[in-house]
Amino acid sequence: MKGKFIVLEGPDRCGKSTQAKLLLNTLLEHGKDVILTREPGGTETAEKIRQIVLEPNLDVRPMAELFLYEASRAQHTQEKILPALQAGKIVLCERYTMSTCAYQGYGRNIDLKTIATLNKIATLGLVPDLTLVFLMSDKYFTQRGEYLFSDRLEKEDLSFRQKMRQGYLELTKKTKNAYLIDADKNVDVIAQEVAELLHKCKIID
Repeated sequence: MKGKFIVLEGPDRCGKSTQAKLLLNTLLEHGKDVILTREPGGTETAEKIRQIVLEPNLDVRPMAELFLYEASRAQHTQEKILPALQAGKIVLCERYTMSTCAYQGYGRNIDLKTIATLNKIATLGLVPDLTLVFLMSDKYFTQRGEYLFSDRLEKEDLSFRQKMRQGYLELTKKTKNAYLIDADKNVDVIAQEVAELLHKCKIID
């Protein structure tokens, strides 16, 4: 693959979107050809699936939820991510397969081997070149969401969030080229750490 695939992972409200935009600007300043996308979503079809899976008033059962995420991912990967990588672009993506393992695996207690199989099918075997995992203290989840609309996943209870967070910790340790970042820190400090990791991984000079 000619391009580089960078994924930003972590729980809801951990600052992924903010850091993704800052990282996009950093890469553009270094003259890189880069696109920013997200999961679930990223294409017209995948965004329609996103609306279903995150609708707070719908009753979506765990296994149906898993298949909806994988359907969105299959569309997104084939329509947008792979063509961009084959064209030599850097793809920044908010969430990818690790989120499914953390949320539906650790959070919903769906068998991780089943998820790994579906992830591999949906991605055609694509794995990130770099995964940045942002984890924050749970107190910030409530603080940052006080005045925000909450989707179906954000409405889950503390127990779910704790299991999901533990999943991210364990998955980061087991995933190649994955780095844990303390999302409790100042936004600019985090952005600097991210930039340093890109230097370390030789994505920017």
